[in-house]
Amino acid sequence: MPAKAKTFLIWLVVIFVIYAIVKSPDRSAEIVGSLGQIALNAFKSIGQFLGNLLG
Repeated sequence: MPAKAKTFLIWLVVIFVIYAIVKSPDRSAEIVGSLGQIALNAFKSIGQFLGNLLG
């Protein structure tokens, strides 16, 4: 992918994210909270898997 196209797409995503946050901050907070919960569950599951594997 050409560098200019990649830069353009990155800016497009950044602008969209800013727009979404400004347009609906409550929904944006819900999404961030959900992503945090998903990440936390993933780390717990990996830890449990490794614990069972080693112990």
